[in-house]
Amino acid sequence: MDAVAAALAAVPRAGFLPAGARHRADFDGPIEIGHDQTNSQPRTVEAMLRLLDVRRSQRVLDVGAGSGWTTALLAELTGPAGHVVGVELEPDLARWAAVNVEGIDNAEIRVADPNALGASEDGPYDRILVSADAPEIPAELLDQLSDHGRMVLPVNGIMTLVVRSGDRVALTRHGVYRFVPLR
Repeated sequence: MDAVAAALAAVPRAGFLPAGARHRADFDGPIEIGHDQTNSQPRTVEAMLRLLDVRRSQRVLDVGAGSGWTTALLAELTGPAGHVVGVELEPDLARWAAVNVEGIDNAEIRVADPNALGASEDGPYDRILVSADAPEIPAELLDQLSDHGRMVLPVNGIMTLVVRSGDRVALTRHGVYRFVPLR
C-alpha cells in the first residue's frame, strides 16, 4: 500500500463529518459540514494528496481546513517529525476542526486571519494544500512556499500543481474540479 492509500485507511473520513452525516462517510462525493462548506469528495482529496507528494518530516500548510480531515491526513503523511498547520476562515468550523484533530501531536488548526492568506508566521512550508478555488495563483501563498516546495490548488476550476525552484515557478494542470471560492 502506498503512503496516500495508507493515510486514507488510517484516518477515516467519518470522524470528520457531522454526527448526522457519518453514515455517508463512504459516499464518494462532497458532504455538507455547515457554513456553506463541504468535506471534499474522497477521490478529489486522494488526487490532491498524490499531486502534493508529501514526505516524512515536512512542514505543511492546509488552507481551507474545513472539518480537519485533510489536516489529519497530511499529519499522517508527514509522520511525527513533520508539522501541519491548518487554517480555516469560518471560526465555528475552525474550532470544530481543532477538536477533530486533538490528539494528533503534529497537527494544529486555527482560525484564519481574514486579512491574510495562509500562516506566514510559521512558514516557509515544504507543501501547501489549498481546498478552495482561487482566481489566480495567490502570490501571498507562493511567498510562503519553500525552495523546492509544492502547492496544489484549484485555479478557476482547474487543479494546479505549483513547483517552486529558486525564483522559478512551474505550473501543471490536472483536470477540472469544483470547490468553494477562496476567501
